[in-house]
Amino acid sequence: MADRPRVSPYLTVSPAMGAIAFYTTVFGAQQKALMPALDGVRIMHCELVINGGSVMLADAFPEYGQTRVPIPGEPVTMSVSLEFDTRKELEDVFTKATGLGAKGDVQPTNSFWGTRFAVIRDPFGHRWMLNAPLKG
Repeated sequence: MADRPRVSPYLTVSPAMGAIAFYTTVFGAQQKALMPALDGVRIMHCELVINGGSVMLADAFPEYGQTRVPIPGEPVTMSVSLEFDTRKELEDVFTKATGLGAKGDVQPTNSFWGTRFAVIRDPFGHRWMLNAPLKG
């Protein structure tokens, strides 16, 4: 565990395999761990490395507690923030994500706090904040 960031978001997302494919394609995620569920359909645990940090995810398992996926149209109150080295990287990710079904909540723009900024909501309801330097 020493090589894992000290804070890592854990997303409940169904279908998890669809999210893994989306995050791999859009963010260049690298799969670090994958544990299929005994039902042979769902994913019990997956750890992805995105931008040098860990994002973990699993399918919903309502039979084991309160975990559930967002209801369509329900706002997700948590966001994952990603930092990019260049504005081109940010804009390429935004274009790729929206081309694959993500909603562009905030188009790439120069923010008043001094970064290039955009927000996408992935096809599974999760919100991703994208940041990059204004120049470069």
